[in-house]
Amino acid sequence: MANVVVVGAQWGDEGKGKIVDWLSERADVICRFQGGHNAGHTLVIDGEVYKLHALPSGVVRGGKLSVIGNGVVLDPWHLVDEIATVRAQGVDITPETLMIAENTPLILPVHGELDRARESQNSVAKIGTTGRGIGPAYEDKVGRRVVRVADLADEATLTTRVDRLLVHHDALRRGLGLEPVDREALIAKLKGIAPEILKYAAPVWKALNEKKKEGRRILFEGAQGALLDIDFGTYPFVTSSNVISGQAATGTGIGPGSIDFVLGIVKAYTTRVGEGPFPTELFDGDGQRLGERGHEFGTTTGRKRRCGWFDAVLVRQTCATSGVSGIALTKLDVLDGFEELKICVGYELDGQRLDYLPTAADQQARVTPVYETMKGWSESTEGARSWADLPGEAVKYVRRIEELIQCPVALLSTSPEREDTILVTDPFSD
Repeated sequence: MANVVVVGAQWGDEGKGKIVDWLSERADVICRFQGGHNAGHTLVIDGEVYKLHALPSGVVRGGKLSVIGNGVVLDPWHLVDEIATVRAQGVDITPETLMIAENTPLILPVHGELDRARESQNSVAKIGTTGRGIGPAYEDKVGRRVVRVADLADEATLTTRVDRLLVHHDALRRGLGLEPVDREALIAKLKGIAPEILKYAAPVWKALNEKKKEGRRILFEGAQGALLDIDFGTYPFVTSSNVISGQAATGTGIGPGSIDFVLGIVKAYTTRVGEGPFPTELFDGDGQRLGERGHEFGTTTGRKRRCGWFDAVLVRQTCATSGVSGIALTKLDVLDGFEELKICVGYELDGQRLDYLPTAADQQARVTPVYETMKGWSESTEGARSWADLPGEAVKYVRRIEELIQCPVALLSTSPEREDTILVTDPFSD
């Protein structure tokens, strides 16, 4: 059976939650493979709204196994609170339906404190972090001093891990004018949360490989978007993990040969939250209209998203770095009623034409978009469930996007409701 990776192909907020939910009904296992609770997915199911941050989107579907992989950094206290929230909405979460990789790094209170202190004192260039501690937790992971889920099971190991961590953090805190960490209180806090987390702990790599041998369908769910990838994004205005599809393998412990289809989620226009370059950003009435019609506010932070025209250059680039097999185009209905639409088909930089976004930050900030103008449509696309339901100009817009990004549309989403989806290519087909 086919296994599918879902990645955001822009700066996040592309509508992954709905698409993953739509696909998860046909999957057996749904895995989160990177990021932390700085990501947010909003699901609308039968009128009920679920806002998920740490939990995989598949938890709202009964009879599925949801997995938090080792590529994630996990705030255990946030997870417990989120589980309580969705339980209150009628979702049953048990060790039979949720599994956490034993080697998953933990986000501790010291990580959030460091994150916020750095951002507030940074007078050079703010990154736009959510302040949730994701970056510092990833730093400690590669610095080999992070506390992992398995460490919670043994007090001696836990104490050793905390001591190694605090040697580093207390030195940083002195430089930032913060008080040293209360070691005993931190250890007590970890020991208190341990039973709530350990009951879900398991060797995820082993479980997933067994599921694969059994012929189960596995759906790998990414957070954020490829333009926020630590290597291939608009550095330094990026997240602290690899977001592109290759991370699905290393972030769960299943081989890359197990990935059969990569689905890139692409919004029919472009948005971004926080700082960093944005070549097609609009500061006029069109940009305001996109934001209002698209309800462009972050699920996690509530921050207003910056809005702009569709950037085919960037999406073509992310489709290449993630090996995207097909895209799911979302929020087409937000474009209803525009007389004209623009698509970025290239950049100009110092008098030269470019067909990609350069790596250097100063060049990224200076590129100007080259636009192609297309006729809009006055009819509504909201709720369309077949190509025949779409206005002719909307179909032309979608087809032009396919040509420019050199990748076919596999799914087309026309509203937040999961049923309002046009299936072109089944990602789960062999």
